[in-house]
Amino acid sequence: MEFTAAQIAAFVDGAIDGDGNVRITNFAKIEEAGPSDLTFLANPKYTHFIYSTDAGAVLVHADFEAEHPVKATLIRVADPYSTLSQLMTVAAQAMAPQPVGVEEPSHVAEGVEVPEDAYIGAFAYVGKGVTLGKGVKIYPQAYVGDGCVIGDGTVLYPGVKVYHGCRIGARCVLHSGAVIGADGFGFAPDAEGRYHKIPQLGIVVIEDDVEVGANTTIDRATMGQTVVGRGTKLDNLIQLAHNTTVGEDTVMAAQVGVAGSTQIGSHCMVGGQVGFAGHIHVGDNVQIGAQSGIAHGVESNQRIMGSPAVDARQFMRQAALINRLPQFADQLRELSRSAKSDKTN
Repeated sequence: MEFTAAQIAAFVDGAIDGDGNVRITNFAKIEEAGPSDLTFLANPKYTHFIYSTDAGAVLVHADFEAEHPVKATLIRVADPYSTLSQLMTVAAQAMAPQPVGVEEPSHVAEGVEVPEDAYIGAFAYVGKGVTLGKGVKIYPQAYVGDGCVIGDGTVLYPGVKVYHGCRIGARCVLHSGAVIGADGFGFAPDAEGRYHKIPQLGIVVIEDDVEVGANTTIDRATMGQTVVGRGTKLDNLIQLAHNTTVGEDTVMAAQVGVAGSTQIGSHCMVGGQVGFAGHIHVGDNVQIGAQSGIAHGVESNQRIMGSPAVDARQFMRQAALINRLPQFADQLRELSRSAKSDKTN
């Protein structure tokens, strides 16, 4: 694929500053880009690279002002990072293989209708009563249990397991090793302290445009549904327990763990290794720093960090004080010595 900077600018509604005829064939980081690469500048700490980069073109903010000469062609846009994502999505769609048909050996239960533009890879299993949408891609060794629904354009990469009865929306991406609908962790002790399994009779519902990372697990509900809202993005190695609900357009980084029956709102941002206690409610637009522990409910529009989590500004003040503890200890010892000396005199 090859485009001029001017063609790219026209596609993203940007403005050219420099040579619009420079030809672009690839993407690269600003510090590594070559003459035929497109890169971007969104984070101010990388600004110094724009004066030395060998990139053919750079996506920059519309109001970017260069303090030194820039040899690369600039494409001025409202949001360079979002624009880069848009362009890379188009490129990925054009470059990605588009397999179609049913490979052998695979198992598709009798009565399941496979759309003409769908793909089922070798050693995949599609159970009884499954509904497959248009353009579905089920890669080798994936498993779709009885009665599942897979929406239009959804991709299940190799090794994905979707247990019986679960529903996956349109245009979702489930990466290798994801397990959807395994039993929730439900056990009840008897009088002798022996644990007995509580049957997990519910399902998992994943709404449209959700991405689920590799080896992420979403447990089926004890009763009712475990729900992941439209547009939410889950990183690798995340655990959502039974009957949890995650709202729309929430993002979670790797190794987040959510205990049962917890509700997390829409447009939240959750850092890596955050742990949520069960049966709590987290509002909308909440930002949570990495490795935080969420033991209680959180109101909407909060920024929190720490374990137990507190307001982010309070956490930073606490951290600053902790760093000064050795100094405080020295001062306390000095005061103690002074007090003893005064008593002796």
